[in-house]
Amino acid sequence: MESFKSKVEELYSDFLREIREIERKWQREWYEKGIFNADPKPGKPKYFITVPYPYVSGSPHIGHGRTFTIGDIVARYKRARGFNVLFPIAWHITGTPIQSVADRIMKGDPDDIKLYSWYVSLYVDDPNRVKEILNTFTNPWNIAQFFASVYIRDFMSMGYSMDFRRQFTTGDPDYNAFIIWQYYRLRNAGYITQGSHVVLYSPDENQAVGEHDIKGGDEITIDILEFNLIKFRLENSSEYLVAATLRPETIYGVTNVWVHPGIEYVIAEVNGERWIISKPAAWKLSYQGYDVKVVGSVRGEELIGKYVIAPLINRRVPVLPASFVDENTGTGIVYSVPAHAPYDYVALMDLKKDEKTLSRYGIKEVVESIEPISIIRLPNYGKYPAKDVIEKLGVKDQGDREKLNEATRIVYREEFYNGVMRENTLFPGLSVNEARERTIKALSEQGAWGRMYELEPRNVFTRSGNPVIAAVIKDQWFLNYGNPEWKAKAFKCLNSMRIIPEKYRKNFEDVFNWLSMRPCARKRGLGTRLPWDPDWIIESLSDSTIYMAYYTIVHKVRSSGLDKRLGEFAKRVIDSKGNDKDALDAIMAFFNYVFLGEGDPDRVAKVFGVGKELIEDMRREFDYWYPVDERHSGPDLISSHLSFFVFHHVAIFPERYWPRSITFNEYVIREGMKMSRSLGNVLPLPYIPRKYSTDLARLYLASATDLDSTLDWREDDVASVASRLVRFWNLTNEIIKEGKPSINIDVKGSSLITQWLISKVNKAVRDSTVDMDNENIRGYTLKAFFDLLSSVERYLEITSVINTSRDEVRWALWYVLERWVKLLQPVMPHIAEELWHRMGNESFVSLEPWPEYDEGLINDELDIALDLIERAIEDIQEILRVTKIVPKAVHLYVGPPSEYYQVANEAIRLINEGKTMGETIRSIVNRPEYRRMADKVANIVSRVVDGTIPRRIVGREMELRVFRELSNYIKSRIGTEVIIQDATNPTYDPGNRARNSLPGRPAIYIEAVKEGQ
Repeated sequence: MESFKSKVEELYSDFLREIREIERKWQREWYEKGIFNADPKPGKPKYFITVPYPYVSGSPHIGHGRTFTIGDIVARYKRARGFNVLFPIAWHITGTPIQSVADRIMKGDPDDIKLYSWYVSLYVDDPNRVKEILNTFTNPWNIAQFFASVYIRDFMSMGYSMDFRRQFTTGDPDYNAFIIWQYYRLRNAGYITQGSHVVLYSPDENQAVGEHDIKGGDEITIDILEFNLIKFRLENSSEYLVAATLRPETIYGVTNVWVHPGIEYVIAEVNGERWIISKPAAWKLSYQGYDVKVVGSVRGEELIGKYVIAPLINRRVPVLPASFVDENTGTGIVYSVPAHAPYDYVALMDLKKDEKTLSRYGIKEVVESIEPISIIRLPNYGKYPAKDVIEKLGVKDQGDREKLNEATRIVYREEFYNGVMRENTLFPGLSVNEARERTIKALSEQGAWGRMYELEPRNVFTRSGNPVIAAVIKDQWFLNYGNPEWKAKAFKCLNSMRIIPEKYRKNFEDVFNWLSMRPCARKRGLGTRLPWDPDWIIESLSDSTIYMAYYTIVHKVRSSGLDKRLGEFAKRVIDSKGNDKDALDAIMAFFNYVFLGEGDPDRVAKVFGVGKELIEDMRREFDYWYPVDERHSGPDLISSHLSFFVFHHVAIFPERYWPRSITFNEYVIREGMKMSRSLGNVLPLPYIPRKYSTDLARLYLASATDLDSTLDWREDDVASVASRLVRFWNLTNEIIKEGKPSINIDVKGSSLITQWLISKVNKAVRDSTVDMDNENIRGYTLKAFFDLLSSVERYLEITSVINTSRDEVRWALWYVLERWVKLLQPVMPHIAEELWHRMGNESFVSLEPWPEYDEGLINDELDIALDLIERAIEDIQEILRVTKIVPKAVHLYVGPPSEYYQVANEAIRLINEGKTMGETIRSIVNRPEYRRMADKVANIVSRVVDGTIPRRIVGREMELRVFRELSNYIKSRIGTEVIIQDATNPTYDPGNRARNSLPGRPAIYIEAVKEGQ
């Protein structure tokens, strides 16, 4: 991929070389001078914005670029609006992902070696040096340190206005102390428990796993399903065929049991009974609280034709073959209820037609005698709902999996919500849901029921490639998010927060409702050891919840040497399993005072051997910056990190420190396809400043789509944006070359076209401000860059032909540029910085205030008036195209009587309110002043309705003035003489056209060139 060359590079290589050098120049200036380093300024409003720190197990890509760029645009905007902005960054390294990479590289995994060689080569040119670095990656700490260091370089090359003094990694000893404090606070509040619970588990790694530990865990939703195990005793035997089902209430309709003839089942002693189940099921059950010992095996085909006894109903049913049975789902044994299960119905019909199989197993008579047994009455369906849905969807056979899955969803949903049990069940008249609970109880009392857990989707793997299953783990440490008091506080916080876009609030509510016991520690990986039980390591999503608090003080912790003391205390606490009271008290006292204001700063200072002033200073700094004003992220983190972020803040901090808002942007894909390493279409972030341009990418990321939509990075579209950026660059440099005019112009006394441009820039500032306050990043970018560029270009085009004073034009363009550069600074800061300095300024535009707008200079009438000009030009061009006339001159009859405008405006108002044409005419004609002109009223109203008169018009005098002032522009567009006539007093009207003039739609007379002329 290193040979990759962007399309924009091929088209605009000279421009990009110039811009890249400018970008590097201003990055050096910004970061060497530390202009984004933020310190408390009492009395000045603050804005604390964070983006989740990246997991540094590899190179960042353009998806990271979108999220961090949006965060930076907001940070720069808030800074310009007068806020003291803190935008920090740190590096997430804890958990198993980095450990898994190290393990695979140590084993010589060719895919990972190839991938990580490529990652390193993005930053290191020398192949030998790449190999040297890769050889160190058998140690996970080296992976973490390498990628944390290059992430800094990548983020600086994107121009992010971050305070890099505050960076840390989640493996640093002082951060361990911070996590120890957090977990003792949670434990003391009663939110941490230990016990047996169902978790995602990797048997090979011998630990519970979370989203960060799972391959693709941030892209898939994993559910733990609870299956019911029902024991069917094999006739004349003490062995059981144990079937797994999600619908135990259907046992009353069982007609047979399905096995797959090709599966090698195991005979296992399970809790003192002999079960026949699939081999994967036996393995899974051994991790779910069952005592499992495999003692034999039996082929599925050996079971076919035998009989089992169904529990509860004591029905003798045969064992039959079915190809849909999957040994990896449930127990690999399915009991058949063809009346209510689409798979069972289709399998039965397939088998009845399969003469070869019937003959092979000698089960022809048995199968032919089986008929579905209806046990659930369902409104709007026949006796056999499964049959009805199968026929409706056109399912052909067991191989038609997609339709069968859809049929299963339909039947199960309908029966669950609307079904009633029939008289041939133990619970006639009960709803399906009620009957389910009663049936489970009855089966349990008979000793015929058990429980099994499965994952959905079935095939889930850790980042090391090991399978993940559902397991019941003993002595696991959990965060009890189901605690009612804790959950209520989390909802209170959520209800007080801004969520942008608002549609994601429902996602939070759903997650908050189902969050319950979550494992918070693992036995493997990097991170902080659980201080009172250090065999466990706090997992990566549980140690990354309130770290924003550490941003506020970490630079002072490091510069004062407190990091070493905190690290020492953390080690003592962990080594002593929490029994070193002095060390633990030191950690708790330090963070309790700094973050909560609890305790005595004198005592803390004495314990740590520092001045009281330092401790109090850190307390003041935290209190100044907190709470987090905005957390910007991707919505994929709602189900984990972002919800935990809320829960942990409300658990530990008083209400005044609870977060205030969470904002989102969606994913990035490339050329219509999801980015993935297997497809080779990942766009690494290091490519942006080398093969595109940082400001070009920022402009594209901000403008391509709304935040709640997936952004498709397309080379053609990037090139299109680049073409406009080139135009902008050339135009603004021409303005600067012309220089700042020495005169001042009175806007109100200037030409209409200058008034129009001044109105446009003031309106752009006003509307961009509204957009940015509402985080409508795309709306801001479209107005501030694209629309304003079009307006300036249009202004230059028009003024070049209407003889506007050159001083007036220079003044207007400089007026625009002074505001434009400031307006664009958040989205394209390097170009803005360069232009600002080329204009003769010495300050950093990145620190300049947001431009102000003058509402008195915004005139929407001018916009409408220019639209009327364009429409008139289109009308003339269309007449010339159709008539083929060679024009000598074009006469435009502008401005019918003023009362026509009054009627038109009233008609527009009434029609916009929903009145019909007839109602509108009657309403206007009923007024005394218009009765005498009923025919004219009807004509004007009809012209409004059919679109001849635009829905937005200006007054008569404005219309006449704009057509007169821009007549030379119209002439330049159509290539012939243009004469503007007052429609109420024309000096030349051989075609009697003036009488046809309408508000906003001048009448046209084209004087043709006479033959021979």
